[in-house]
Amino acid sequence: MRNISVIFLKQLKDTFKNKAVLIQFVMFPLMAVIMENSVKIEDMPENFFVKLFSVMFVGMAPLICVSSIISEEKEKNTLRALMMSNVKPFEYLCGIGSYVWLMCMVGTAVFAICGKFSGKELGIFLLIMVVGIALSELIGAVIGIFSRNQMSATSVTVPVMMIFSFLPMLSMFNEKIEKIANLTYTQQLSNVINGLGNSSATLENIIVPALNFLLAVVLFLVAFKIRGI
Repeated sequence: MRNISVIFLKQLKDTFKNKAVLIQFVMFPLMAVIMENSVKIEDMPENFFVKLFSVMFVGMAPLICVSSIISEEKEKNTLRALMMSNVKPFEYLCGIGSYVWLMCMVGTAVFAICGKFSGKELGIFLLIMVVGIALSELIGAVIGIFSRNQMSATSVTVPVMMIFSFLPMLSMFNEKIEKIANLTYTQQLSNVINGLGNSSATLENIIVPALNFLLAVVLFLVAFKIRGI
């Protein structure tokens, strides 16, 4: 626990130094607040921008941050120094994972306040965000471990991030894209968020994220076995 807390505090102190990571935590919550309070269109669904940007936030911020942190520390040999200081891989991953999770939950709180969620709706929204953030972190860790440096990590992260963050938005305008998007956890989480207060989660909303999680775990174990940390 001491090593995990040290890694956590280290990343927390580096937050304002690493602008590329910091902007991921701020961008979508800020956009949701601005758009919800400035854009008023007739017949626009309630909390449209909060629901749209919260899903994009889940598919982008945790994934980019975890992959960026791991690949950057591998490239600068910071990770090697930590391993030689008796920090175990599990402790390191828990440290950065808890840091990214906490920062993303701060953004989640902004979405919840902006959307004025309360009671059951608030509980479901927070649960959805927790699940989505954890899954995106795991995918980000896979990319970070597989990548040799930050540049190679970015080249993989960008297309993966675009799939998970933008497919739910594009699926609103195209039925063919929607069929493909339904295979991703972000689309299923989007379906539940958009149905808050009107409908309950379906079996598909649970099975698809669970299968995505199992696939991410398998890829993580393969990456860890091949590359190590």
